[in-house]
Amino acid sequence: MNDRNPTPGRPAAVLFDMDGTLVDTERLWWAAVNQIADAIGRPLTDADTPHVLGRPAVHTAAHLHRTGGPAAPDAGALATDLDTTFAALVARDIVPRPGVPRLLDELAAAEVPTAIVSASPRHVVDLVHKALGEERFTLTFAVEDTARTKPAPDPYLAAAAALGVDPRACVVVEDTPTGVAAAEAAGCAVLAVPSTVPIPTVAGRTVLDSLERADLSLLASLLTSAERN
Repeated sequence: MNDRNPTPGRPAAVLFDMDGTLVDTERLWWAAVNQIADAIGRPLTDADTPHVLGRPAVHTAAHLHRTGGPAAPDAGALATDLDTTFAALVARDIVPRPGVPRLLDELAAAEVPTAIVSASPRHVVDLVHKALGEERFTLTFAVEDTARTKPAPDPYLAAAAALGVDPRACVVVEDTPTGVAAAEAAGCAVLAVPSTVPIPTVAGRTVLDSLERADLSLLASLLTSAERN
């Protein structure tokens, strides 16, 4: 760790999930999965949600293969189809979540390092990174960049290490229970802004309905709250 000596009273870094947090793509991921699921004759239901939202293509593909019956393609082919379908949807329809551009600009002005930490593939992360403004982020992590992805803590631990900061001094912004679990396992303070499924408020975690209500002062207060707990 490089020990960057972050400014006292501020996060050492703010680590953002991407889909559903920075950009309104969680609905596109669901649409992509539903399209592939329909094609193999097993439309999605609410019971599939834990295997779709916040999950990488390989996990969702394995789930579809396992539950799709004997006629379902192998998991590798399903993962490729999911990836291709999702990327095409994202390329046509990248929409920042409310409050995101303003919050990113505030963090940049305060020289707080930021990162995208996503379970999406690199080429999708790069599309969103470019659309939001490459200058707004210090670095990005995609699903290929760690051996394990969310809900394992590896992506957030790797991002903190790459930035040279203690993960306990970082704030993570997430929108799914899967991502929140990863961030909390890494020891980070968490701001949850649910996009699809509810996330309860517990010690060390704050839940908002929109990033329009978030600013640097709030993010800093999450670290203080986490220390008290």
